[in-house]
Amino acid sequence: MTAKFTARAPAKINLTLHVTGQRDDGYHLLDSLVVFAEDCADALSFTPDERLSIAVTGPFADGIPTDDRNLIWKAAQAAGWTGTIHLEKNLPHGGGLGGGSSDAGAALRAFGHPDQTAALSLGADVPVCLLGRAARMTGIGERVAPAALPDGLWAVLVNPGIPLPTPHVFARVTRKTNPPMTPAPATTDLAGWLDWLRSQRNDLEAAAIQLNPSIQDVLSAIKATDHIELARMSGSGSTCFGLYTDKTHAEAACATLRRGRPDWWCELTAIR
Repeated sequence: MTAKFTARAPAKINLTLHVTGQRDDGYHLLDSLVVFAEDCADALSFTPDERLSIAVTGPFADGIPTDDRNLIWKAAQAAGWTGTIHLEKNLPHGGGLGGGSSDAGAALRAFGHPDQTAALSLGADVPVCLLGRAARMTGIGERVAPAALPDGLWAVLVNPGIPLPTPHVFARVTRKTNPPMTPAPATTDLAGWLDWLRSQRNDLEAAAIQLNPSIQDVLSAIKATDHIELARMSGSGSTCFGLYTDKTHAEAACATLRRGRPDWWCELTAIR
């Protein structure tokens, strides 16, 4: 590639996250239904050059490394690409939205380097972020299978502004061997699918709330909105989501949450 090109790194949302075990090397085994936000994303641009560099702007630019600690940098090295990378950081980091992993997955896609082994070497969430659409993620993240979603789902994402390091949350989980997800409905009937989703879990939620009690406030506020179908934490937190089956209801819920807590990050999105 010799011309400038761009990519979007959408927010990753764990609709479920079951911790099913832990390997001897410390890696946790997961069973998670992962979806991606259509309307909330980091933005990347790539200008080929002889030297690799990263510049970061955007509302959440503070604290983002611009050297080889950055997963985008590592993705570029894995793909053998050099040049200037500009990252517009629109997603809160330490927020359970896959930030750096989604950036790395988007970069690998943009480089035309869809290598799942290379993706896993960058982090457990990178393979599913490389796929970039609804999937069931199992093992330590190395097994990714596309999943079907019902039409008509909207999400409101809410973050209270307190980052949560993923290792700290996992360290607080007292039970590491839990049941996997039950089989999803064979059809994408919305009502039945939502009933199934409500019966699943995020096994990190209680541990995250211990570290950041404001997550409970976020969940309570989402649950109090009209027409809410499900409120749950995403990933290791601290972002939570509410699901709605009508865009108008989701827009109203987002507006209500923004009025009530203007200090929270709150965004509306379709999911895929």
